Amino acid sequence: VVEDDPTVRLMVVTALNDWGYGMIQTSSAHEAIPVLRSDAQIDLLLTDVGLPSINGRQLAEIARQFRPGLRVLFMTGYAEKAAMRGEFLDAGMDLVTKPFTLDGLSAKIREMLKSGG
Repeated sequence: VVEDDPTVRLMVVTALNDWGYGMIQTSSAHEAIPVLRSDAQIDLLLTDVGLPSINGRQLAEIARQFRPGLRVLFMTGYAEKAAMRGEFLDAGMDLVTKPFTLDGLSAKIREMLKSGG
């Protein structure tokens, strides 16, 4: 989980814990990159799009250099990003728009993990 807003990060991490998922949380792409380079098991990258310095889409590109085919779920508060789905998303990527429901997030994560993207 990569989210710079501590309130959103806490909500998402708490929900993921409640749903039985293990996760590593960071507040920036710079913190996430060493984790993505490590040998940690990562099945899904859940990242905010609007991160400072390196945005979530750029982070996904970097992550896939080390982990080709990594599933990526973007969180965004920008409606125009949601409208650009086809241009913004590659295979194995999807997007949820903030504010999202926890039920919606859970369903999207399950769908991505089950289908491989």
